[in-house]
Amino acid sequence: MVELTGAQIVMKSLEDEGIGAVFGLPGGTVIPLYDAMYDSQIEHVLVRHEQAAAHAADGFSRAGGGVGVCIATSGPGSTNLVTGIATAQMDSSPMLAITGQVATGTIGTDAFQEAFMLGISMPIVKHGMQARTPEDIPQMVRDALFVASTGRPGPVLLDLPVDVQKARGKYERAKETVLPGYSARIPEDLSKLEDAARMIREAKRPVVIAGNGVNISGAYDQLRAFSENLQLPVTTSLLGKGTIADDHPNVVGMMGMHGHAAANRALVKADVIVAVGSRFSDRSTGKYTEFAKGSRVIHIDLDAAEIHKNIEASVWLVGDAARVLELLTAEASGHDRASREAWLEEIAGLSRAEPLSTRREAGVILPWQVFEALDDVTGGEAIVTTEVGQHQMWAAQYHKTRSPRRFLTSGGLGTMGFGLPASIGAHFAAPRLPVVCIAGDGSAMMNIQELDTYARYNLPIKVLLFDNNCLGMVRQWQQLFFNERFSNTLYSRHPDFVKIAHGMGIEAFEASGPETLREEIERAINTPGPVLVHIPIPQGENVFPMVPAGASLEDMML
Repeated sequence: MVELTGAQIVMKSLEDEGIGAVFGLPGGTVIPLYDAMYDSQIEHVLVRHEQAAAHAADGFSRAGGGVGVCIATSGPGSTNLVTGIATAQMDSSPMLAITGQVATGTIGTDAFQEAFMLGISMPIVKHGMQARTPEDIPQMVRDALFVASTGRPGPVLLDLPVDVQKARGKYERAKETVLPGYSARIPEDLSKLEDAARMIREAKRPVVIAGNGVNISGAYDQLRAFSENLQLPVTTSLLGKGTIADDHPNVVGMMGMHGHAAANRALVKADVIVAVGSRFSDRSTGKYTEFAKGSRVIHIDLDAAEIHKNIEASVWLVGDAARVLELLTAEASGHDRASREAWLEEIAGLSRAEPLSTRREAGVILPWQVFEALDDVTGGEAIVTTEVGQHQMWAAQYHKTRSPRRFLTSGGLGTMGFGLPASIGAHFAAPRLPVVCIAGDGSAMMNIQELDTYARYNLPIKVLLFDNNCLGMVRQWQQLFFNERFSNTLYSRHPDFVKIAHGMGIEAFEASGPETLREEIERAINTPGPVLVHIPIPQGENVFPMVPAGASLEDMML
């Protein structure tokens, strides 16, 4: 066995586990780790803030790159990861967060830059561990990646005291993971399969909800076959967007607070709702006690803890979505095709009756026009990341996502500052695909320093920055529900985003108007390297439809 430092063992272990890229920022207690990285084949992406490292690792995972890995030093470096770790946890995104720690002999003494990360992170990680000897590290790295990526994915923390990184020990490749109390085997409960199949077969107005669990399972073909073979209309949650192509004839659109009107209407009218990998977030369902009042719910999920958590299920199936959908498609055949066709036509009528707004205003760029132009230029095949706010909801409503893992957004935590660094991770996961970040002027400022990371690596990422000179979503709520008392949401002065981008070293220009928008987005897409397009939009433009907080889907504002 070879003798190496603990830091060298970390890098060797990551290499052995197939990790090709990590995102991070060096600091005092990870200097040994960064010294070992100097001789490693793993690509390190240097960000400008540790929160960005976590979001970049998250974006890497969501774009299909496997487990994203981020690194931060102890104290403020590691605590800066917390928002990104919580974002990954809420959206079931696999991540390994490696944090430096003060020397073992000073842990608990309030040493310089000490933070008890195992305790701080406990509520927001799937598992946490701290190495105490160099020999601990290979197995811990393997276990961490295994736990992060199996079952319901999530973030795992590995804390590395600096003296353990410096100490020398014998390197031995890790064995298979055996963790007491943890099993990667997905527990199954298919005892109600026949009941579910009968309910679907007999349903007159069934609707499918496709959630993020379809992404986790990779059940895209099974979802499409389920919908096509049984003539089932499909709505998606925010994180389910892209699990089936937005332009598929059976897709009704996104449900929920800012969902498509037809999707919400269909759910209200449904007699059977089949939820696949959806946790029934309040942003999707509206008021829980009013959701699915006139329907029976079939809940399919790999996490048994989700069953009955928010919405009472009539029938539940616990297991991997791909396997369950395959079985259910075969078992539920024999439905009344004429009745199902009539239901699909009724839903199509709802879509025609209450479409999303496509009004025009002379000389003014409206959000839908940006997405029409973007879709026209990219064919809907770009990876799109978003920040959080009005622009995020407009992207979810208007952008046509045609392939899985091409729409990356913070759903559960709703993290402003996610989109810019997530686009960095997405690029490293899928370097051959175009990557576009949809940002708002408020949210972009949360991690705008990452434009420098774009420039340093000459990343071919394009930023479409919607600028309404305010915190748009909060302003909308203040307008609608707080008597237009715009407290601290309207800016008295505003940054010059084009100059900021130029100062960071990337190309940037102003969008001049709706007539030239397509050509300007095409120019940005075709320009090598990073580009920011500054797009002014009206300050008073609101996101509709909207279901007020605490209201039912029936109370949707158009």
